[in-house]
Amino acid sequence: MELSDIRAKIDAVDEQLLKLFLERMDLAEEVAAYKNEHRLPILNKERERAVLARVTESAGSRERYAYHLFSTLFELARSRQAELIDAPTKVGAQVRACLENRDQLFPQTGLVACQGIEGGNSQAACDKMFPRGNIMYVKTFDAVVSAVEAGFCRFGVLPIENSSNGSVRAVYELLQEHSLTIVRSTRLCIRHELLALPGVKPEEITEIYSHPQAIGQCSRFLDGLKGVKVIPCDNTAVAAKLVAESGNKHAAAISSHPCAALYGLECVNGQIQNSDNNYTRFICVAKDPAIYAGASRASLIIAFENKPGALYEMLSKLAALDINMTKLESCPVSGSDFEFIFFIELEADLRDPSVRACLEEMERSCAQFHFLGNYAEV
Repeated sequence: MELSDIRAKIDAVDEQLLKLFLERMDLAEEVAAYKNEHRLPILNKERERAVLARVTESAGSRERYAYHLFSTLFELARSRQAELIDAPTKVGAQVRACLENRDQLFPQTGLVACQGIEGGNSQAACDKMFPRGNIMYVKTFDAVVSAVEAGFCRFGVLPIENSSNGSVRAVYELLQEHSLTIVRSTRLCIRHELLALPGVKPEEITEIYSHPQAIGQCSRFLDGLKGVKVIPCDNTAVAAKLVAESGNKHAAAISSHPCAALYGLECVNGQIQNSDNNYTRFICVAKDPAIYAGASRASLIIAFENKPGALYEMLSKLAALDINMTKLESCPVSGSDFEFIFFIELEADLRDPSVRACLEEMERSCAQFHFLGNYAEV
């Protein structure tokens, strides 16, 4: 038989499959109407398990493929039912309330909590998101969160991840522990330099100050130094100011070029970071949930039962709706045996009812579900 003949037969089978698939989805909608009327949950695991057992037994040596085919069918049917069933969840109620003001433009001004001091990368990110913003500097990430929660500041700016050194876990922990919403994000190209007092030579430096993230982003340079003590501090700008005020000619800071001019230091070495393609992403958080015009990114923290296929089931929900995932990172849960939470970011506009339904279904099925926000990145 020629290949064209085989493909013609496949096309004929595909037509039958499509007809049967659409018929199955019609029946799934009837099931949704019944569940809606009788207040039944969308997921019926016992029913799905029985169907999977039947089809895999009938599929013989191809049981693995049959199992995945019907698992995908279940996900598609549940996704459609989630759009039709009136069973509000916490994320659904929150999103619907936010979308009542979905055309609201992101403000260009406001009082913003920012960790560090003048010249820091957080300040640069703040200026980018709020061209006419009024910055209130605080010492720690926790203080940023506290200032927003207490209402002292309408917004707070925090670093969330770096292209060279990964996620800022301390910030993710704060997002888990506090009810804040991400309302904006931005990326900055980071250029680290080794700064010291005027006239200081590289061989005179015996101690270097900087933020732990910056230290990690310059690890190869630092590993090559001998007899130099590396000392973490709160912020790269704080490190520059500390060196400037100390008058110590044996001290240096890993900081930015603007900080050299700001604090009267000189660049001793401008090629110290591990990668020239070094970006840090910053988020803007607010106390009150809000979705501003142009929102196209969603962030979540989830956890589910530790069993084979659990991650696949979650991913299949997204694949069924053609939702692109831009971040998936696992993090062990402190004090547990091999349990993990996942940091997830999606390209998603929650004005789409099917996307909202997908998130609601994920909330119903996940052991933990934190919706962090739907926002634009600038």
